[in-house]
Amino acid sequence: MPVYEQQLEKLNKTPKTWLITGVAGFIGSNLLETLLANNQKVVGLDNFSTGHQHNLDQVKELVSDSQWNAFNFIKGDMRDLKTCENACSGVDYILHQAALGSVPRSIEDPITTNENNISGFLNMLVAAKNADVSRFVYAASSSTYGDHPDLPKVEDKIGNPLSPYAVTKVVNELYADVFARTYGFKSIGLRYFNIFGQRQDPDGAYAAVIPKWVASILENETVYINGDGETSRDFCYIKNVMQMNILAATSQNDDATNQVYNVALNHRTTLTELFHFIQDKLKSRVPGLKETELVYRDFRAGDVRHSQADISKAQSLLGYEPSHVIDEGLEEAMDWYVNDLKK
Repeated sequence: MPVYEQQLEKLNKTPKTWLITGVAGFIGSNLLETLLANNQKVVGLDNFSTGHQHNLDQVKELVSDSQWNAFNFIKGDMRDLKTCENACSGVDYILHQAALGSVPRSIEDPITTNENNISGFLNMLVAAKNADVSRFVYAASSSTYGDHPDLPKVEDKIGNPLSPYAVTKVVNELYADVFARTYGFKSIGLRYFNIFGQRQDPDGAYAAVIPKWVASILENETVYINGDGETSRDFCYIKNVMQMNILAATSQNDDATNQVYNVALNHRTTLTELFHFIQDKLKSRVPGLKETELVYRDFRAGDVRHSQADISKAQSLLGYEPSHVIDEGLEEAMDWYVNDLKK
């Protein structure tokens, strides 16, 4: 039996109490669904700056009443230490997903990004340490690799950050390392690589590329690619992220703690390839769908050219076994994208 299935089996037998920050967001709400479906107690913290109530409402529809009643939601801001302390009280594991994402947003407003992603992160670390939480798992980022040219990306080789957002994620890792050395506080950072899946927001200036393109194709709007289309990313389906968070939180391997891990597939897909994948899957679901105009434009400031992750460290220390490659993930997520975007 895979390590992940073993851990889920143990959790179902001996439920724990989890805190998810950013619980109303894309990744946070998927973590909530996964944990409640496996009969865990969950505390959720969100200020709705980027999360949405409808994400929580969808989770409620997908779990039983008794499972939903095991969820306690706190509307609050991690920039307030008292709020963080309240959320951490009595918690076994923390999955810290709350952050202001987006490279472009950080370039436009570095101060707010810093306040959330560094000051807020430090508040959570302090509150978690003082509450004697067993494990602090936090959302790191592939942006940490910056201008380092090597492919695939290996955790111990990073370059110079290319955006204020990337700077904040580097600082998160530094703070986590200092708390391990100074206080013996155990944490694990997960460097996410282009995550996609259900409940990913298609709206707004900072929407992720996959839901944004799905929405554009369905509305017969022009799809824009920044650059020449040969820019590539290691797209990772949300269920692989669920696995990594739970493995990181529950691992009994001492060598696995106080580490950072890539969360990806070790596979690159170009933006042009991605567009055609999406368009083909939509054509099979939406009869009469019109051809979408594809337009290439200037490269975007702060973006790296190629991204691909070595995942051998996660495989060896945590037992990570990706369950979905990009085609499988798109196939599973596409019905949700279509149904949700038509509402």
